[in-house]
Amino acid sequence: MGSKIEKFEDLTVWQEAMDLAEMVYKAMKNCKDYGFRDQIQRSSVSVPSNIAEGFDRQTNKEFIQFLYIAKGSCSELRTQLYLAKRFEYINENEIPALIELSKKVSSMLFKLINVRKERFS
Repeated sequence: MGSKIEKFEDLTVWQEAMDLAEMVYKAMKNCKDYGFRDQIQRSSVSVPSNIAEGFDRQTNKEFIQFLYIAKGSCSELRTQLYLAKRFEYINENEIPALIELSKKVSSMLFKLINVRKERFS
């Protein structure tokens, strides 16, 4: 975060979450379990969406609240990725990168929440 953050698109965590959602959509494109596919895609989209919505809220407290929601969605997504692996819905070779990116995004959200609490509350 070296440069000034003026819009949610400037947030590295939002950019990483967008990459994660795109990867999930591509990995699930051939899944015939439409209910599961819909749920995992929704949770993947929820992460960057909540980061964006929180950023454009009026207060730091609201932003933090939406970051927590995004972090929860990221955990939901990771659980669904483990299930997709068990159900063999996603290529075995794709799972590690998806899980690692979900952990990275979750960690970034945790750090951003702490920064917002410490510096802006």
